[in-house]
Amino acid sequence: MIPDHWYRAALTPPRAWGSDPLATGVLRASPEDFKVDEILGFAASGEGPHALLTVRKRGANTEWVARELARAAGCKPFEVGFAGLKDRNAVTTQAYTVPRGKRAAAEFLGLKGEGYEVIESAAHQRKLPRGALEGNRFEIVVRELDCDRQRVAERVQAIARGGVPNYFGPQRFGRDAGNLAQVLQASARLAEGAGRSGRRGNSDQGFMLSAARSVVFNAVLAERVSLESWNRLLPGDVANLDGRGSVFAVPALDADLERRCDELDLHPTAPLPGGGASLATGVVLELEERIAAGFPEALAVIQAERMNSERRALRLRVRDLEHDYTEGVLRLRFALSSGSFATAVLREIIEAGAAGE
Repeated sequence: MIPDHWYRAALTPPRAWGSDPLATGVLRASPEDFKVDEILGFAASGEGPHALLTVRKRGANTEWVARELARAAGCKPFEVGFAGLKDRNAVTTQAYTVPRGKRAAAEFLGLKGEGYEVIESAAHQRKLPRGALEGNRFEIVVRELDCDRQRVAERVQAIARGGVPNYFGPQRFGRDAGNLAQVLQASARLAEGAGRSGRRGNSDQGFMLSAARSVVFNAVLAERVSLESWNRLLPGDVANLDGRGSVFAVPALDADLERRCDELDLHPTAPLPGGGASLATGVVLELEERIAAGFPEALAVIQAERMNSERRALRLRVRDLEHDYTEGVLRLRFALSSGSFATAVLREIIEAGAAGE
């Protein structure tokens, strides 16, 4: 059985801009109501042994499309590169690379199958690695919404100015939090002396380990939201430069650091647990260690895999946020940095269930 505080951290952490959503609505009434376009942040090199493809997908799984592209290119599935996983019940554009062999990159243009089509293709030097993108642009429609127009506008403006808590979304924890159940099962096997539960390269194992780290992160962030310090630096914090992976310790505050935090140029962070000494100190380190101690099973699994500690921003900057709300239909358009979840934005405005729920 998954403990209640695990569920709360994973699925129902506290909101920052109001204890309750403004209204309920229906999300993903059709795939066209959830559009995602990758922002790579770079262009094809124009030469090289790979073809960089832009693929439009509708109702198609990222890895399934990768296998279809491998079949078309005559290569092994592992030779196909993509930067990240995209929602299946959506219309998305996503980059892939395939070895082009003796073919010109243009020969892949127009390649299509069930739920996908290659809409751009160019020669490229190397395989696209995981995480190699700047972010994603979203256009989301929520239907059957009954809410005061002014309240929606005020909430959207607050989010545009101040960002949202950078929670891992429910999809990180699997259907019915099944990935968390796997964490607990793996911990039980360790306690029985069974050793490590599988190869980290295995996809199911990878999802389980990600869930173990993510639930601890969400719990620390939830505590900072409750203390109203998720969006400001504290002495002893570790700061993150917006949109980048670099972090640095903040043993003491000064006016410049506070200004940059107010401007969303810097964000406080929390740990993705693993080995190595923490850069956090003082009350921040005490808080992080206290919250993490409530998840001993997750920590045991992470330690057994000898994962390195990392930091993740507590706050998510929501770029280019626009909305319109007419006759019960809310449309949102915004861009997020890589590794963040659109659900973190949506849950600060509305409670949305999928069509048919």
